[in-house]
Amino acid sequence: MEQIKIGIIGAGFIGKQHIEAVRRIPGLTVLALCDTNEKAGREIAQNLGIPEFYSDYHEMMKNPELVSIHNCTPTNMHFEINRAALEAGKHIYCEKPLTMTVEEATELIRLAKEKHVCTGVNFNYRNNVMVHEMKDRVCRQAIGKAFMVYGEYLQDWLLFDTDYDWRMNPETGGVSRAVADIGSHCFDTAQYVLGRRIKSVYANLIHLYPVRKKTEEAAGTFEKPGRNGRQYTEIAVPSEDAAFVMAEFEDGIQGLFFISQVSAGKKNGLALTVNGTEASLTWQQERADHLFIGERENGNDDIYASVQNVGSYAAPWIALPAGHSVGWADAFCNGITSFYGHIKKPELPFVHAGFEDGRQIMRVVDACIRSNAEKRWVTIES
Repeated sequence: MEQIKIGIIGAGFIGKQHIEAVRRIPGLTVLALCDTNEKAGREIAQNLGIPEFYSDYHEMMKNPELVSIHNCTPTNMHFEINRAALEAGKHIYCEKPLTMTVEEATELIRLAKEKHVCTGVNFNYRNNVMVHEMKDRVCRQAIGKAFMVYGEYLQDWLLFDTDYDWRMNPETGGVSRAVADIGSHCFDTAQYVLGRRIKSVYANLIHLYPVRKKTEEAAGTFEKPGRNGRQYTEIAVPSEDAAFVMAEFEDGIQGLFFISQVSAGKKNGLALTVNGTEASLTWQQERADHLFIGERENGNDDIYASVQNVGSYAAPWIALPAGHSVGWADAFCNGITSFYGHIKKPELPFVHAGFEDGRQIMRVVDACIRSNAEKRWVTIES
C-alpha cells in the first residue's frame, strides 16, 4: 500500500496525540516533525522515530514528499501555517479554532477551493461512535421530533489563580478562552448531532480571575505549577473562565450550554442531551462508549457501543466488542481516518469537521462575545 506522508507542526501535547493517531491508521506515515524549539523538537522526533525534523515550517512545506500537514500550534499561528500549506498544494488538518478571525477563515476557505485540497478541523468529539449513533437516531426521528438540546463542558485545570496557560494571552489564544476552547466543542457536537446550525445566542461570560499569577516557568496544558513557593508575575487576563450560553438552532430547536474551566472535580466533563417528543438521548464523554436512551413509558436503556446496538451509520466506526472501552483517543483517530478517507475518495461524504464548519463555530463564539457585551440575543451571520 502506498503510504500518505504527513508533516506535523507543533510537538506539544496535542501534536503528540496527532502522531499517535496517525500511526494507528493503515496507509499513513509521519515523515516529518516541525517545532520552533529545535533542541526539544529534534529530541522528540528522534525518540518517536520520525525521520525528518524542521525548525522552520516554510522549509517543511518545500518537501515534495509531504502530502498533508497537521497544524498543532497555538491559535495565533494557525492562519499563516494553514495558508502556507494551502499555497504549497498540501491538504491541511488543523487544531481548533481554525484562525483568530472569521475573515482569516474565509480567506483559507477560498484558497482551499482554489487549490482543490481537503481541509479538516479537529473537533474530535463529533467522531465518537455513540455521537454518530445519536446523530443517526435524531436524523431518522427515532426519538420523535427533536426540540431541545442541552450540554456542558466542565474542567478544573484552571481553578487556581496560579494556573496560567498561553490561551490566556489574547495575542496567542484570542479574545475568548473557555467558550472558544471548550465551548466550541459543545457547539460543534450539538450541531453535528442535530444536523442544524445555531442561529442565535444569548451568552453570559464569567470572569473568576481578572488577574492570574504566571510563574517563572509556566506549566503546559493540563500541567499544574503548584500554588506555593514559586516566583510569579501578576498578569491581567481579559478572557472568560466560564459561561452560560442559550442558543436557538434552525427549526426552532432550543439549546442551553454551561461551560467552565474552573469547576473543581471536573476533568473533561463534556455531556450532551437531546430531547425529542418520543425519547431523549444523553452522551457523556467520560463514558464515551455508552448512550443513555430515556423513554416515558417503556423504561430507560443504557447501551454499549457494539455493532448489535447501533445502526448502519455508526457501525463502521466500531472496532471492538461491547465492553472494550473506546474513548477520547479513538474519536481523535476516527476524525483523522475520515479526513484521509476523503483525500483518497473526495466524492464521498465525510463526518469530520471541515474549514467551513470551523468558520461557523468561530461565528458562534464571536456572537457569544458580542452578546455578553451588549446583553442581548445576537444572530449568527450565515
